[in-house]
Amino acid sequence: MSLRFSLMGPVRAWRDEEEVELGPRQQRAVLAALLLNNGIRLSNDQLINMVWDNPTPSAVMALRTYVYKIRKTLPELNLKSRDGGYTVRAEIVDDCRGEPLEGLRSAYFDAQRVRLGDHRLKAREDCLERELDVLELQKHVAAFPLRERPRALLMRALYLEGRQGEALDHFHRARALLNEELGLEPGPELREVHARILNGELTAPRRPEQLLPDLTDFTGRAEEIAQALRTLPDTVGITGMRGSGKTALATRIGHLVKGRFPDGQIFVRGGDVAGELLRAVGVENPAGDKAALWREKARGKRFLVVADDVQDAAAVRDLATPGSAMILTSVRRLNELPGVTWLEIAGLTGREAREFFRKVLGPVRADAESEQAEVLLERLSRLPHPIRVIGGRLSSRPHWTIEMMLLQMERSSRLTTVVPPDCVAMLAPLIEAEKQLSDPERHMLSCFARQDAEVIDSHKAAEMSGADPGEIELVLESLADVHLIEPLVLGRYRLPQFVRLCFRLHAAAFSQSDPAVPGHGVPDHVVPDQAVYAEVML
Repeated sequence: MSLRFSLMGPVRAWRDEEEVELGPRQQRAVLAALLLNNGIRLSNDQLINMVWDNPTPSAVMALRTYVYKIRKTLPELNLKSRDGGYTVRAEIVDDCRGEPLEGLRSAYFDAQRVRLGDHRLKAREDCLERELDVLELQKHVAAFPLRERPRALLMRALYLEGRQGEALDHFHRARALLNEELGLEPGPELREVHARILNGELTAPRRPEQLLPDLTDFTGRAEEIAQALRTLPDTVGITGMRGSGKTALATRIGHLVKGRFPDGQIFVRGGDVAGELLRAVGVENPAGDKAALWREKARGKRFLVVADDVQDAAAVRDLATPGSAMILTSVRRLNELPGVTWLEIAGLTGREAREFFRKVLGPVRADAESEQAEVLLERLSRLPHPIRVIGGRLSSRPHWTIEMMLLQMERSSRLTTVVPPDCVAMLAPLIEAEKQLSDPERHMLSCFARQDAEVIDSHKAAEMSGADPGEIELVLESLADVHLIEPLVLGRYRLPQFVRLCFRLHAAAFSQSDPAVPGHGVPDHVVPDQAVYAEVML
């Protein structure tokens, strides 16, 4: 779960999207003092002097009581006494509300209120910049007539509503006021907006909303979602084999938290991540140090970035900015990236796979053949992508049963040279994964697929593949890095059933075409044995 706090207005806290009751005023004061010193250890005496102007001896016991209650209310803070003091590390947000630290009274909080005043104004004006609401901007300008930024925002909002004359008139009135009150001319921001209105160059700011649609039948991954919500806005990485649902999980998490990132959500897929981020915020032809330019554009803003199928750590290095969050998906865990909390996913749990299959096929047909469904799901390693494809195929054939499809696996007849589209769709993730393999890696998987081996022993692997024993561990570890095999203990690995079946298909097809040369992919013209092909296809 995600925990965040606000000091703008009353001290408030939210767990995910639900507000948490923080108790009486002095308890909130203790929490506020800790939050104002986020990450810094405060001694008992320091805390007492912050909360009470003239503390009595009973303040020590009162402090302990309030700390105890805060621990019970907010266990995620991990608020423990260390070296005679307390430390919290928390996410603090600006929600553009009333007077900072509202209701808290002491000399310390009064001083902090002054310090936070300018910060509150900036936070409020950041909100106004996102919304560009003319009425709200007019209220703000009336309350702070000498602040130039809100006047520039009001001119922009008026112009974008088609009220160009009012926008220009506001500039002249602002100029007269500044001259009269301060003897100053308008600053560069006001002058720039004025010039761009005159030149017809002012455009609406971009607020990207690029998240993929959330899947209505998304199922499972509760633990991974909870961990991601606890981690954000720090960077979250999702790793797993192709077809395991990394993009769907990143999208689900993105939709759950997008309300926390009001400046927009950006979805990027491809090698030029920094360039795509800049284009999303209006920089059409970025050049030079794109990462530095992105950090400049994102400064002071809250973006949610989903970078999908990241191939290279360099593509996303140095792109994280304070206040924004990044969710990465990658087949390979990019251990060279600092500050990333990685979530590793594989097949769904048995319960989740059954639930997902029932959603795709329909509960009546799935429940009518529950045992056959279990066999089918295991053959698919409970991976979301093949479950969706086979469930959709069954759904399109209302008179077919799951048993019929299992029986089809036993046929020994030959296929024609036309590969059914559903088969291509189901195998697509592993076909793509195979393209990234070296010849020794591909040959290794084919060897074990021929033997229908579930557990891989490095000594047996060297014997079967003919590879040098000194190199075999490197090949196996490389396959484990892309999740085509699962490490168990040193020297032993498990080959997931769906991967095993897929490479059995390749091994069978290849043995018919050119059995003399190991380690090559299946030629396009080869059509594998029906029984093997059907087993993978289904």
